[in-house]
Amino acid sequence: MNLDVERLRAQAEEWLADDPDLITSSELSRLLAGLPGTAADLADRFSGPLTFGTAGLRGPLRAGPNGMNLAVVRAAATGLVRWLAGQGATGPLVIGYDARHGSKLFAEETARVSTGAGRRALLLPGPLPTPVLAYAVRKLDAAAGVMVTASHNPPQDNGYKVYLGAQLGGVLGAGAQLVAPADAEIEAAIRAVGPLADVPLGQSGEVLGPELLDGYLAAAAGVVDADSPRELAVAYTPMHGVGGAVLPAAFTRAGFAAPAVVPLQAEPDPDFPTVAFPNPEEPGAMDLVTALAREVGADLAIATDPDADRCAVAIPTPAGWRTLRGDEVGILLADHLIRRGVRGRYATTIVSSSMLRALCEKRGVPYGETLTGFKWIVRAGEDLAFGYEEALGYCVAPRIARDKDGITAALTVAELAAGLRSELRGLGDRLDELAAEFGCYVTDQLAVRVDDLSEITSAMARLRAKPPTTLLDEPVRVEDLLPAADVVILRGDGLRVVVRPSGTEPKLKAYLEVVEPVHDGDVAAARQLGSAAISALRTEMAAALGIW
Repeated sequence: MNLDVERLRAQAEEWLADDPDLITSSELSRLLAGLPGTAADLADRFSGPLTFGTAGLRGPLRAGPNGMNLAVVRAAATGLVRWLAGQGATGPLVIGYDARHGSKLFAEETARVSTGAGRRALLLPGPLPTPVLAYAVRKLDAAAGVMVTASHNPPQDNGYKVYLGAQLGGVLGAGAQLVAPADAEIEAAIRAVGPLADVPLGQSGEVLGPELLDGYLAAAAGVVDADSPRELAVAYTPMHGVGGAVLPAAFTRAGFAAPAVVPLQAEPDPDFPTVAFPNPEEPGAMDLVTALAREVGADLAIATDPDADRCAVAIPTPAGWRTLRGDEVGILLADHLIRRGVRGRYATTIVSSSMLRALCEKRGVPYGETLTGFKWIVRAGEDLAFGYEEALGYCVAPRIARDKDGITAALTVAELAAGLRSELRGLGDRLDELAAEFGCYVTDQLAVRVDDLSEITSAMARLRAKPPTTLLDEPVRVEDLLPAADVVILRGDGLRVVVRPSGTEPKLKAYLEVVEPVHDGDVAAARQLGSAAISALRTEMAAALGIW
């Protein structure tokens, strides 16, 4: 134990000597003074550096390499701009940020590193949605882009996403998030940075004017057919994030009435005081917006997550407001765009419903299936027309932003809903029609958070060593995606389970799907059977993983 404490002390002191931030250096000094009682905390902070996962760097705001802080950001920015120079990339670095704690500071530090290295740095004009940054990278022909955000993570987190411009990203990756080998090469460049005090810093970049956002809004409004109905009442919440001004502006620009916005959640607030977890998927997260929808008699309730790249939708039912699953919204959007004549490839990931494949085969359009994450979805093909993932992410306009975009997704959902409303129908009716045509695809997610990441490794090892031979009394076959990805897929007749570690949190996830045929048009009965099957499947998978 003494050796561990001394090792931790040496690591912390070395970090402290190079930390450019008085706040985090004071924090680390207090932990050093508290040794050995603070050894566990220090060990976590120095357990390793943050790495580019499914959605870039992401971690808690704290001192040390395993956290988001000014030192980590300076090193990341330095590694990035040196890598860009080594690749011969020309053009500016475009930088965006959300309204989280530290976001503006980290964005400006990135700009100072870029200008210090002789590269022009352009900052978005204030805290804005992530899709605006993805749009800006393409629009401004940037060498790369950086978005400082932790999306829907808890308030104590922040993150750092990197997007490549057309020069390095190519046709598929222009304005898209990093993939291999660029991510590993940039991480190596970060590790090679050396003392942060030696990094030259310049001015804090040029702040772009309002025309950038205006261009995005004009493009976003253009996703809606000019001749489609616009009569629709919408309740909306930005969930204390940066969509509060942008989404209503996009709606009015597209010809819809401005949505009613939840007052308590309308303004950006990095503490997210009205939600336990600022993720529209979490239980209770949509309560305030559905309450407002009831109050104003809305046809639809919409939420975007804090950086507005995800979109959640709730609809009225006889039993009350129901939040649609990401797979339900994804298939509604895909079917709508195909019916509108939007040609090209329709793509999703291994963790999403297989219904999109069936839809594409029936409608005669190209289908793509990728690994988890939008960095892969947008690379499904040059002909990509639409991509979605079950975690409420949708790309309805790859030409605008080659990433998930909650603003354009919300507009497209509104277009569909308004069209159905003009026929005295709703989104629920369209889902029933699709179920009658293709069967009921019932999906769910089984997830567990862990304190020790080794528990996830052990659970995946147990599953690989002894996978179930049957699920729901049906034989299943096993597909192991290692080494391409740490994923195990179990497939049977009318069922599918995908098991993988979370890309951004200490969590193990199992994505469940059961397909029930619809007999005599009785969609409700099929859904009930599917829900019962999903419940049983959850129990069987919990036992198979042996982690609960």
